[in-house]
Amino acid sequence: MGVWDIAALPEREQFSYWHEVICQAFVPLTPHRTLDEEGFAAKVETRRLAGMNRARLRSRPQRTDHGPREVARTDGAYYFVNLQLAGRCITTVEGRTTLVRRGEIVVVDTAEPYFFHLDRPWQMLSFRVPHAALDAALRGRRPELGRPVTATGAGAAVRALMPALWSLDAATPGAGELVDSFATAVAASTTSTTSAETSTPTGVTRAAVLAHVERHLGDRDLTVAGVCRRFAISPRTLHNLFADADTSFAATVRNLRLERAAAALADPGTAATVLEIAATHGFDDPTAFSRAFRRRFGVSPREIRP
Repeated sequence: MGVWDIAALPEREQFSYWHEVICQAFVPLTPHRTLDEEGFAAKVETRRLAGMNRARLRSRPQRTDHGPREVARTDGAYYFVNLQLAGRCITTVEGRTTLVRRGEIVVVDTAEPYFFHLDRPWQMLSFRVPHAALDAALRGRRPELGRPVTATGAGAAVRALMPALWSLDAATPGAGELVDSFATAVAASTTSTTSAETSTPTGVTRAAVLAHVERHLGDRDLTVAGVCRRFAISPRTLHNLFADADTSFAATVRNLRLERAAAALADPGTAATVLEIAATHGFDDPTAFSRAFRRRFGVSPREIRP
């Protein structure tokens, strides 16, 4: 368990320490002040439970970014399930902005950019769940990220479970089963059986394939054959999933790899070479990587290094 009470520090040190705390307790994040004040009273408490990291937070108004640079620095893939206890959170994911009110839940993915604007004093329960822990409950579906979930239906179960799980001791018998029930409730409340995504007779959707692609961009087996084996579908079915999309499956994989590579190259904290970054993101041929990068962004990989 960790407890950080920022208000106990001198006012001039509070905001910089808050920046250190949230990155230590969660994943790479960049906070921004929104009020003209010296102090920044805040408090974070964290507790582990069956592979999940639980946190309770309260803080002053701020904006918090988990943009492309922060995504590139993130070690591991997690979902955050956030319950707004006080205040509100203006959440932006995939270019879509929504308002999460008191008592509502929202899910974000550390493998993708997200942005929070907390415009008044706020409190939140935030559970960090590894992708693997939620994947079984999702059954190939993709959660609707950034969408407020109200305390109705499966959302009511999540709303009730989060405070209960927060107060639960890690050694409590049956804790693992309760965490499994929580994952099932989150999956049920953030996925829709009437998804507009193109579906197949096997139930595989384009969203599920995209979620798999985004988590395995560095894998050499991220090919048509490899993905078809993973989802037990034919190449024709896979291509049909992308038939009404802006790009084909292969182009989608290439563009995502290039975007992640560009984020890594633009990160001043990245010590890896251009060739190492290219290889990490699935490009074994440096010449092909440079050519594809220039076509996509109009500059060479070396030109965007800070």
